[in-house]
Amino acid sequence: MTIYTQIGDLIQLRSRRGGHNFVFTLQADGRYETHKGIFNHTDLLDLPYGSEVKSHLGRSFFITKPTTAELIEGLKRNSQIMYPKDIGITLLKLGVAPGQTIIEAGTGSGGLTLALAQAVGPSGKVHSYDRRAEVQSLARKNLSQLGLDSRVEFHTQDITAGFAQTDVDALFLDVPDPWNYLAQAHAALVGGAVLGSLLPTMAQVLELLGCVHRHGFAWPETIEILLRPYKTEPAANVRPEDRMVAHTGYLTFMRAVNYPNADE
Repeated sequence: MTIYTQIGDLIQLRSRRGGHNFVFTLQADGRYETHKGIFNHTDLLDLPYGSEVKSHLGRSFFITKPTTAELIEGLKRNSQIMYPKDIGITLLKLGVAPGQTIIEAGTGSGGLTLALAQAVGPSGKVHSYDRRAEVQSLARKNLSQLGLDSRVEFHTQDITAGFAQTDVDALFLDVPDPWNYLAQAHAALVGGAVLGSLLPTMAQVLELLGCVHRHGFAWPETIEILLRPYKTEPAANVRPEDRMVAHTGYLTFMRAVNYPNADE
């Protein structure tokens, strides 16, 4: 089955070697300017995905649909974002699915927000909390440019007083002291739902694990994801890249249960 580009599509132009990627939405009479040349949107319409196109400078690119990982890696940011390697397992562990209501605390630049918004679909909702208005401003812009802003409701406030939503399907705390918000998270979650957290140091993880049971959570697990990329050029004899993104944080997941002392 051949899929053709059309107005309103979010597309990616990727160079032959993959070193330059440009993501934008096709518009009638639109024009996209890059340091590799200019593309008129009308020249990019009604083409099969995977087609080769050229800028006005003659530089070759291929039209693709951007993956979630590519969108996250290309986000403008004013704070550290979660890496796709951590976001992927987080979506699975939280059990995120279309139509769900999810809370995240710690909007940042919107990397996880983007992935959550895609996963819940047009019938779901993501509630994103952060007390820093300037940080959320960029996240709002990032989501708007990707056409996902209607799926996200931003709350610029401290979460000490708790969350406005209840019976939510999953919750993620991307804050440096999640142990201080376990009671608030438990009050927001539907029974049996998963709470997740990302922390950079083991000292913080130990602090969190020490508070889990007395706040009504059970079965905590902590994991770390290491991703090792490889050079895939045949001339390089296929070997590991010289550099890798190793430790980015410890992910901890647990479930909300209906009695206060889950270890009894």
